[in-house]
Amino acid sequence: MFSMSDPFAWLEPALDALHRAHWYRQPLLSGAPGAVVSVGEPPRPLINFCSNDYLGLANHPQVKAAAIKAIEQWGTGATGSRLLSGQRCLHAQLERAIARWKGTEAALVFSSGTAANLGTIAALVDQRDLVLGDAYNHACLKKGARLSHAAFYEYPHNNVAALAQLLETHRSQYRRCLILTDGVFSMDGDVAPLQEILSLAEAYTAMVLVDDAHGTGVLGINGAGTLAALGQSSPTVIQMGTLSKALGSLGGYIAASQALITYLQHRASTWIYSTGLSPADTAAALAALEQLQTNPTLRQALEERIQQLEVGLQELGWPVLPRPLPTPIFCLPAPDPATVLQWGQKLQEAGCWVAAVRPPTVPFSRLRITLRADHTPEHIAQLLAALAALLKRC
Repeated sequence: MFSMSDPFAWLEPALDALHRAHWYRQPLLSGAPGAVVSVGEPPRPLINFCSNDYLGLANHPQVKAAAIKAIEQWGTGATGSRLLSGQRCLHAQLERAIARWKGTEAALVFSSGTAANLGTIAALVDQRDLVLGDAYNHACLKKGARLSHAAFYEYPHNNVAALAQLLETHRSQYRRCLILTDGVFSMDGDVAPLQEILSLAEAYTAMVLVDDAHGTGVLGINGAGTLAALGQSSPTVIQMGTLSKALGSLGGYIAASQALITYLQHRASTWIYSTGLSPADTAAALAALEQLQTNPTLRQALEERIQQLEVGLQELGWPVLPRPLPTPIFCLPAPDPATVLQWGQKLQEAGCWVAAVRPPTVPFSRLRITLRADHTPEHIAQLLAALAALLKRC
């Protein structure tokens, strides 16, 4: 039945359904970024295991100074799309710096990582083409594939044999083929088998887009990402990354050949029809990139905390996914949404802010722990003690 008088009569029942399924979410107010943050009202200090600010650069003095200086010189906004009035020399500087860092001919900066993925996928493929994606890919990769109107098939998580079978079955029927995969999977912390994927792409004449949002800045020489860490490169690879995680700013980018970047400048609607990245965000990303490449102690500190937590979890008997690379994301499975919400509350009572992630964001409920370079050994020890107390209650 439907209401003849209220077109939004369906909203309240829909919200009630979210509550009953324990899917309801509400943002928590938090203070300035850091290893310890003030959370909630009234605010209380909690050790921050929810942040994607892996290197602690979002509150770095030199990064903030660069943003302030850019505002003083260029104002607060780009004021137009970059093909009209929004192009600034800072944008070109950042794109050149990203291309050098990623080892590509060129790069293009978007207003967000989601915009980079949506615009690039839609520009590369349409209803005449084939897209294949990992089942655990980030939601914007899945959305981009569907919006492109290409034929879209998912393969089971990191299952190279299933990807090969899909290519063998479908590739010859389509003009172009695009394989989509995260580099580091955002909710599990494991790594894509990029060497095998690139080999299949070469055999079947397919493009590969690697969403390296969570590998950028963390893995590889100078934090160049998952491909660099695995020693992989290929002209078929399109490298997407974000400026809003390890680089502590805002925005996303595509790094690839000059020809592909030029094509995107003419065909990627999320770049063409969006206001350019703000001067402050652009300058902050440039400064963060400089810090990343000149201050190796940031990544060294992060790797030490990753190792400490891995060892501690193994000693507690918590299951840890096998990972070929030291990523800062840990997934601890929970039996159901209600339980993981209880776990999250108990951890907050113990002074630790850990994300309780539930469907439909993920296929199963879990605690998602993310580490930062500015976490101390004592922070990790407090988290492990809180997790040990949870285990005793289970």
